[in-house]
Amino acid sequence: MSTDPDGCVLQAEGLTMRFNAPEGAITLFSGVDLSIPEGDTVAVLGTSGSGKSTLLGLLAGLDQPTAGRVLLDGYDLSRLDEDARAELRAGRVGFVFQAFHLLPGMTALENVMLPGELAGEPDVRRHAEEALTRVGLAGRLAHYPSQLSGGEQQRVAMARAFVGRPRVLFADEPTGNLDRHTGEHIIDALFELNRDYRTTLVLVTHDPELAGRCRRVLRVGGDGVREEAAA
Repeated sequence: MSTDPDGCVLQAEGLTMRFNAPEGAITLFSGVDLSIPEGDTVAVLGTSGSGKSTLLGLLAGLDQPTAGRVLLDGYDLSRLDEDARAELRAGRVGFVFQAFHLLPGMTALENVMLPGELAGEPDVRRHAEEALTRVGLAGRLAHYPSQLSGGEQQRVAMARAFVGRPRVLFADEPTGNLDRHTGEHIIDALFELNRDYRTTLVLVTHDPELAGRCRRVLRVGGDGVREEAAA
């Protein structure tokens, strides 16, 4: 459970990200403060190269900021080493990316079981089967990624992300490799799982229509992150 008294599963305080480039120092954003409560849906918009995915990586503890800090479930990520951050994420965070990142030599069921097996969790197979059934793939458990369509592969990735009932799910352009019709089904499933499990959803997208389905919209660009009114 969250250790934050206000129920915020994600907080950023003074978050700043700079890096050096051949043309000089570049500041993606500076002094960002955010509070994201449990069960919220947040879209992150911005032009290519604005820092959308970087912000996602910082909030997830995959990257370290130049300054400021991120609190995940009340834990200050800046005080944890890489192994400790990975251990913290394992029980609290799920990821869905534009690339599906499925292991080609494993079946759909084995791909979804893998995180639980690595963590030594009980009833891994049953939970994986339930997760795949939840995303409409009960009949595809024994299929390998090469035997699945793009939409089906993304559903496997979603099942893998949700099988541990994470408190936060980060999705980075989850429909970027899919046709519009298939992408709409994937997004419907994401929001359904968000509603049913109260999983906080932080979604990077370039699609204003998709962003309009989220309760909050963050715009990255111009050295900052600002909140916009949701459509």
